[in-house]
Amino acid sequence: MSTLQRYRMRTPSTGREIFLEAEPGKIYRDRDTGETLEVVGKVIPLAPSPSRLPWAVENLRFCNWCDELAQKDLNDCPTCGRRMAPLAVPSAD
Repeated sequence: MSTLQRYRMRTPSTGREIFLEAEPGKIYRDRDTGETLEVVGKVIPLAPSPSRLPWAVENLRFCNWCDELAQKDLNDCPTCGRRMAPLAVPSAD
């Protein structure tokens, strides 16, 4: 479990964005241009969280008990605390 908050950061001149676990008050620079990265927003889930996946459609599933959204990399639902059913294995058609 990570205790640092993940941020979405952008290089002003190029518009390139990265996700980065950052410490408050520390200055981060783009490795190619050397520019200071600007914070665009915090990545949900907020730290500390048992999941490393950001909240995006492709990373979420519904809990089979309470029908709330949870990240795919979790075994237990963060809402109801019950063990979720295993993910379906995609068929090799």
